Amino acid sequence: MSSQRTVRPGYPVGVASMLRPLRRGPGDPTYKIIGEDHWRAVRTPQGTATLRLRQRGTEVESQAWGEGAEWVLEQVPALLGAEDRPEEFHTDDPLLAGLLERFEVPRFGRTQLMMEALVPAIIEQKVTSQEAFRGFGAMVRRFGEVAPGPDHGLRVQPSPQTLRTIPSWDWLRMPVDPARSKAVLQAARVASAIERTVDLAGDEVERRLTTIPGIGEWTVAEVRQRALGDPDAVSFGDYHIAKDMGWALTNQTWSDDQLREYLEKFRPHRGRVVALVYRAAGKRPRRGPRMSPRTHLPR
Repeated sequence: MSSQRTVRPGYPVGVASMLRPLRRGPGDPTYKIIGEDHWRAVRTPQGTATLRLRQRGTEVESQAWGEGAEWVLEQVPALLGAEDRPEEFHTDDPLLAGLLERFEVPRFGRTQLMMEALVPAIIEQKVTSQEAFRGFGAMVRRFGEVAPGPDHGLRVQPSPQTLRTIPSWDWLRMPVDPARSKAVLQAARVASAIERTVDLAGDEVERRLTTIPGIGEWTVAEVRQRALGDPDAVSFGDYHIAKDMGWALTNQTWSDDQLREYLEKFRPHRGRVVALVYRAAGKRPRRGPRMSPRTHLPR
């Protein structure tokens, strides 16, 4: 049995662009694109669910299966950015004002699922995207649950209870090193408290989550962006963002401190400014050698 809902957002929205941040690489077992359909395997407060979204012009069709089907359908408008307020962003900065004449103000969707965003963010800490996606995918395929509904090979992220049972040697085989696996386990032990932060302000979420060993500012920003749809969250400490922003705005790469100084006047829309600049300019040319995944971890 499945439930269905059609959403008419009332503003321009693209399902693919809104959901892109939720996909952890092309092999993400929790997310598949099949034809026109976007499929997500989700662990909700009511149980596991599979969500299918399809855009039909100004409408978005949604269908869901599983114990969490009604919950995930109810959250579709928020997932598509209905709770964001991009119209509140105004600026007299000449460069950004020029961009706003050509591009719409970025809109942020929110999943309202803290652990779903936190676990892969921890696994992505201080490693290449290739290594992060490999580790996350291996964890979900081995320890996650088969998603309810049609058989498309989707799996749901492991529950906090399951995460707490994964032995250290299995983490290494995925490969996820001890620093990251310990942080995942620390988070899993207080998962209920983490989920309860979903209605708090972004700064308070950061204060609380960074008390967990192994979780820092970058990781919390990644969670705030996805779970809260927080337009002020910026992933300071990212290998590329400050450099890309500086290159786009001044033709010079910036440090994190330079990016902080530039963005300060845009609170509470700092993340929205970053998204707008990326939308207009994209990433800077990558002239240096690409980082290689580490090879000393067991396979």
